[in-house]
Amino acid sequence: MRSYYAASVPASAPAPPLVGEQRCDVCVVGAGLTGLTAALELAARGFDVIVLEAHTVGWGASGRSGGQLIFGYACDMPALARLVTPEDARRLWDWSLEAVADVRARVVRHAIDCDWADGQIHVALKPRQRDELREWQALLARAYGYDGLEFVAGDALAAHVASPRYCAGLYDPRGAHLHPLKYVRGLAGAAREAGVRLHEQSRALRIARGAAPVVHTGAGQVHCRYVVLAGNAYLGPLVPELDRRIMPVGTYIVASAPLGAALAARCLPTNAAVTDLNFVLDYFRCSADHRMLFGGRVSYSKIPPPNLSGSMRARMRRVFPQLAAVPIDHAWGGYVDITLNRAPDFGRLDGTLYYAQGFSGHGMATTGLAGRVIAEALAGDATRLDVFARIPHRDFPGGRWLRTPSLVLAMLYYRLRDWL
Repeated sequence: MRSYYAASVPASAPAPPLVGEQRCDVCVVGAGLTGLTAALELAARGFDVIVLEAHTVGWGASGRSGGQLIFGYACDMPALARLVTPEDARRLWDWSLEAVADVRARVVRHAIDCDWADGQIHVALKPRQRDELREWQALLARAYGYDGLEFVAGDALAAHVASPRYCAGLYDPRGAHLHPLKYVRGLAGAAREAGVRLHEQSRALRIARGAAPVVHTGAGQVHCRYVVLAGNAYLGPLVPELDRRIMPVGTYIVASAPLGAALAARCLPTNAAVTDLNFVLDYFRCSADHRMLFGGRVSYSKIPPPNLSGSMRARMRRVFPQLAAVPIDHAWGGYVDITLNRAPDFGRLDGTLYYAQGFSGHGMATTGLAGRVIAEALAGDATRLDVFARIPHRDFPGGRWLRTPSLVLAMLYYRLRDWL
């Protein structure tokens, strides 16, 4: 994982791979934000937990994402409200706010040093999107009681984002951003202290499903009462019926050379994280050492863009011409797991397999919510998991081999709309 995040922290002591047979109450597959939060919450409820990780803690999206903590879900509330009852829509909205607050609480409770910074803003590139921000602000206040958002334009926008590219913004002081790899490692440390057994370099190759599932790795097996599947885009075909419901999509980030505190403050005066409203969006923020972390582009074909560093630098320069001479020090990418409707997909299979996937690029906070909701269900209260399970999901058309070209064609419409 050649990311800025990995380069900016010292190597952690490796956890041993799984060898031989072990037993526990719950086997969690995946040591990212979902899996580690589930493990931590389960351990607090008295469960004996083993976590299996194919690579290292935070190796997937959890440790290399944009690091932005944002309310809501990737599909936005109007789309989600069309899929569920009004009562469930309100519950889901409230839980998304709780998800952001829970991350903040875990950082404090476990003393996780993860470069926490308050503030997040969505920005509009054109009048149509400016109007969408106004409508969004009104809808969230009217339907969900969320009235803390500040609409900004002109000088008020420049006070947050000093870029000629945007015409308006919606600022959320309750949003935030952080160093994702530091945070996920902090969760791993807290889980170990709670008694969770963590095994890296231990890919789950097969699950013997049934009343007493067994998870098989290359060198061992875990006998358990329950399995929590938290591999998301990196889970692969381990459970085919889940694999058919998500699409791994490549997304990419660069880190500039250090800007210095003064130039960083001239670009983002309030140090807020920023996301634009395009379907193929740009998102960016400053790191604690004053680099511009700039994300964007997607690859539905799973083929990384050519000249990633150069193309992403050009996108950064369109937003911040004042950074024209600043070089790029790091460029990396990874997969996010999108669902057909871009709504989260949480539930259970066979009565013993619990899963959370489909964060669709909006998982920095929602992953923690997923882990907590699954832990609640395993402890006997499935109220919240049942609400998520009522969100309808369909397989991607075209099967394993044709779903990618089908999605590429479908996304052309949204790319064209970004240009209008």
